[in-house]
Amino acid sequence: MLVAEDDLAIRELLGYLLDSSGHEVLSCADGTTALEVARREHPDLAVLDVSMPGMTGLEVCRALRGSGDTELMPVLILTSHGQWLDVSTGFDAGADDYLVKPFEPAVLLERIRTLLDHTDA
Repeated sequence: MLVAEDDLAIRELLGYLLDSSGHEVLSCADGTTALEVARREHPDLAVLDVSMPGMTGLEVCRALRGSGDTELMPVLILTSHGQWLDVSTGFDAGADDYLVKPFEPAVLLERIRTLLDHTDA
């Protein structure tokens, strides 16, 4: 599972939550690295922050959707941008789900489980 988040505390929290739930986690702090890791490692799912250095999470999502080897990778946008236009833009970029910070860990894990279950179906 790929986690791209520029805030170290949130990145570590996400890593801990996902790791303790049995997921192998690849973490990075910027969008450019996130895209490189996604293309090289082909994780089962990407959790992307919107506001990151290099490329935004939306740009990473669009790039993933535009590449044959990553176009089907589930993407969850996790961001503090929660206005309806932000959410709409996230889905327009190709996100499969959108969750606003602050978030409940149980809700995040359930959303991820749903995305992974849908991918396996």
